[in-house]
Amino acid sequence: MTAKRTFSTNSSQTWDEPTYVASRVPITWQRLPRTDTENNILKPYVPRATSAPSFEQPRGSEKFSTRYHEYSVMQQHCLYWDRDEDGIIWPRDTWVGFRDLGFNVLFSFLAVLFIHASMSFPTRFATTYVPDPFFRLYLAYIHKDKHGSDSGVFDSYGRFIPSRFEDIWSQYTRRSSGEPPRTRMTLSELWEFVKGNRVAADPFGWVAAAFEWLTTFLLVQQRGEVEKEDVRKIFDGSLFFEIREARKTKDGWNKGWGLGGDGFIGGEKVWYIGL
Repeated sequence: MTAKRTFSTNSSQTWDEPTYVASRVPITWQRLPRTDTENNILKPYVPRATSAPSFEQPRGSEKFSTRYHEYSVMQQHCLYWDRDEDGIIWPRDTWVGFRDLGFNVLFSFLAVLFIHASMSFPTRFATTYVPDPFFRLYLAYIHKDKHGSDSGVFDSYGRFIPSRFEDIWSQYTRRSSGEPPRTRMTLSELWEFVKGNRVAADPFGWVAAAFEWLTTFLLVQQRGEVEKEDVRKIFDGSLFFEIREARKTKDGWNKGWGLGGDGFIGGEKVWYIGL
């Protein structure tokens, strides 16, 4: 797929649209950006500070973002873990948060270790060179935890970039030529996406991205795929609250791999005692 070209009489090239394919670089025509996002989202390339819109949900999670309009989208992503809303996330907060989402004891423990051991100091470093002895995360500076080899959906200040979010689905979901991007992604497509965003000499970023997206898959997969809307709501954090409330009901949360709590595997409840 190539952009349409026209030529003037003096042989200089003009373009009807930006060129996003280079004929000698195969990856550029394998990973095509979405070009119609502006049909539903005004200036989708402009970062959003407080909402996370998508092509299907151009207003984002309206009630959620309105309630937390004083926070950036990256901060909204983390609010679920700040149980007492004091702007500080303790390791215990993360532990309880993962358990409330249905993750088992082992996974929750490993998540606490990885998140707080690697991400506490950057949020502390914004105000002091002294590491936090309790490995707490400071919500005011959570944007300092942005790492390399990520999706690029968050900018360096915690704002959400709609066009980057749409490109995930345009570039990594398999579809026939001329079809719009799929709104579901398989595990193999998700892995290709994670690998496609790796940058050189960034082992921490590689591991962090793999952990984040594996956790996402374990939390929201259904029939081996993740839904775009679920992923969008993970970015803005609203889905975490929804899952916690769903798990308090009789039916529970019927997505994910049943790593504890609800006992679901692939949408089927197979045991009734969580780990």
